[in-house]
Amino acid sequence: MFRGEVWQMSVNRSRDSSEGDPRNVVIVSSDAMGVLPLKVVVPLTPWKEEYTSAPWMVRIPPVLHSGLESPMAADALQVRSVSTTRLTKRLGELPDSHISQITTAISIVLEAKTP
Repeated sequence: MFRGEVWQMSVNRSRDSSEGDPRNVVIVSSDAMGVLPLKVVVPLTPWKEEYTSAPWMVRIPPVLHSGLESPMAADALQVRSVSTTRLTKRLGELPDSHISQITTAISIVLEAKTP
């Protein structure tokens, strides 16, 4: 599991639970944190034009090798740390340029200064 990968995440905390639909997420945590059984992820939701004015919503087109079939929105306001056991299926990966846009949106949400 690496930065930039798109995964399906179990909505329920129990990995064995089949309730609920899985949610697509993108991993944004550093690969240097690989020893921990946690990843920082940003959820993906179907894109809506009204998201255009929201600086925490990043439009992600269905680029090659992403595993996405339609435009999605990376919702930086919902950034979270999750157990790797909740990440159930790798769908693909996003280009570095999209990950950079997502991390910029996270910086806006956290009012962090970017280098």
